[in-house]
Amino acid sequence: MDVGEPVGRLILVTGGAGFIGSHVSSLLAGRGDRVRILDDLSVGRLEYADGVPREIVRAPLADGDAVRAAVDGVDAVVHLAARSGIPDSVADPLGTFAVNVDQTLRLLDAARVAGTRRFVFASSNAATGDHEPPADETDLAHPLTPYGASKLAGEAFGQAYAATYGLAACSLRFSNAYGPYSLHKKSVVAAWLRAALRGDAITIHGDGQQTRDFVYAEDLAAAVVATLDAGEDAIAGEVFQAGTAVETTVNQLAEALGAAVGRPLEIRHEAARPGDIRRNVSRIDKAARVLGYRPAVSLGEGLRRTARWFEQALADPALASVTPHASSGSE
Repeated sequence: MDVGEPVGRLILVTGGAGFIGSHVSSLLAGRGDRVRILDDLSVGRLEYADGVPREIVRAPLADGDAVRAAVDGVDAVVHLAARSGIPDSVADPLGTFAVNVDQTLRLLDAARVAGTRRFVFASSNAATGDHEPPADETDLAHPLTPYGASKLAGEAFGQAYAATYGLAACSLRFSNAYGPYSLHKKSVVAAWLRAALRGDAITIHGDGQQTRDFVYAEDLAAAVVATLDAGEDAIAGEVFQAGTAVETTVNQLAEALGAAVGRPLEIRHEAARPGDIRRNVSRIDKAARVLGYRPAVSLGEGLRRTARWFEQALADPALASVTPHASSGSE
């Protein structure tokens, strides 16, 4: 067990050794909060947060005893552990439900029983579904995939616990996240970087004119921390869009990623996938107003940082062997 100095608040980060979780854990520890990580390390890597003072509870969310021990005495829970990915949810909707809905509810209730005051849930724009952009928190949610439906259910339970039990629970709808520590992810930036750096072609599904809101992981970590700093009344039962408000086509992303790695990418086109949203970009006015959230890293700079990290990771035999798969570790 690796335990930091007893200063600041005690924050439980589920999936805290994973992609977004490593950024959140590092940011919290760097400002003096104590970090307790609940992670089964199925995809998370302790190397990602090497040197960060933290306490590790190595267990899956399905382990009720471990969950109850993990929430004991914490000031807040940041719930990032999930089974992520739209195609994987289409292939295994029941598995997605078990992790993203059932285990989220069990964690939420364990936090309630333990007397935890604050609960931050990592949701996704997939909960909203296909809307005329920009998407905001007032849009009627219409998820198109089991993954989106599972995230919407998590939001709803957070709102219910805020209203019924007074738990300051809120949800952050992450846009398309990218950045260091995502070597295991199947998301577009991670998949393309793995291919490009190994000399393979990248795959574009459809015509490439579909749009997304690509947000750097450190900016999402800052959004998470902002929900921990805001007043409880300001966040209880609320949903916040966390993106950049910049709409980028997949074709534009391919061009920008080519610039980041220093050469044009070879492109292979395949059919569009079921459940893929045509246009997606977030309106982040509410998060800016209530949380003071303002993304700081541009797409070009973020891709350059991410490409450098991937180059180093792929040169490390311990990391280069990581196999991309449906994550049940961290968003």
